[in-house]
Amino acid sequence: MTTIRENLEKWEEEYLSPYATLSKNSLGRLRDEEPCDIRPVFQRDRDRILHCKAFRRLKDKTQVFLAPEGDHYRTRLTHTLEVSQNARTIAKALRLNEDLAEAIALGHDLGHTPFGHAGERALDRVCPYGFEHSEQSVRTVDVLEKDGQGLNLTFEVRDGIRNHQTKGNPATLEGKIVRLSDKIAYLHHDCDDAVRAGILKETDIPQDIRETVGRTTGERLDHFIHDIVTNSSGKNEICMSPAVEEGLKKLRAFLYVNVYTNPYAKSEEGKAELLVETLYEYYLHHLDKMSPEYRMLMERGEPRERVVCDYIGAMTDRFAIAVYEEIYIPKCWPVK
Repeated sequence: MTTIRENLEKWEEEYLSPYATLSKNSLGRLRDEEPCDIRPVFQRDRDRILHCKAFRRLKDKTQVFLAPEGDHYRTRLTHTLEVSQNARTIAKALRLNEDLAEAIALGHDLGHTPFGHAGERALDRVCPYGFEHSEQSVRTVDVLEKDGQGLNLTFEVRDGIRNHQTKGNPATLEGKIVRLSDKIAYLHHDCDDAVRAGILKETDIPQDIRETVGRTTGERLDHFIHDIVTNSSGKNEICMSPAVEEGLKKLRAFLYVNVYTNPYAKSEEGKAELLVETLYEYYLHHLDKMSPEYRMLMERGEPRERVVCDYIGAMTDRFAIAVYEEIYIPKCWPVK
């Protein structure tokens, strides 16, 4: 009897673009396992990511603004959901594999540190093995989740996660969609958050950028997505028109100067980096204070410096601050 999964795989073969990555053609997993009778492999990967602990922790990790006072600023989780929505919209319009694009998008930042790129810089500085969130995201799904067993994801999802940054070169068109969706998501919401914080006014964005890619955050997001779909349709590549791609680069350069390195927006990052570095030195000399699953990694031969990075990198902003206070901040003497 034909399974639901096999029917869905047949539908993909008949309906999706000839350039799509078909579930039945996946290069497989790190460890062989029985296929699901309902879900194709990329849908199964999506579900594993959605239910893992690292995904849930994203809700308390910084996107750009550290500990913002307000309910509407983006976190690493809401960023991830916006990337996923952009990627699904583009993949569906191009008849590419929406499940694969969604799985990559949901997993692309699982290895991000507390305090955003400030935490990443701190761990990269102190760890002899270096630290990069894209590689850490792959390590999270391969090694750290499920008490050291990993999620055993497909090659295509792991490749897309590893290569989602600008320097990456994903092996699939769906991975290339996520790579661009990540950029347009953070440019969109970082503009929006900066305006909300009073750091920018919409009219501060140079006129040539606004004329090319849109005069509001909503217009720009819509324009970027339509441009990618229009210019990638029927092609074995994911691309933007030269004018819009240049507008995207100019907008990013503008935000780098006015938001990403803005002294007001980034005034607390030095403290965050010092906190992360201090925790790294503490746990390097107090390995017994880490959770058992991390100590188990060292018993399997993992170097302690890498495992300490794993432990601190997995922390949320709130937990990192609480641990720091527990270790280093004197407590008041109780009055009887």
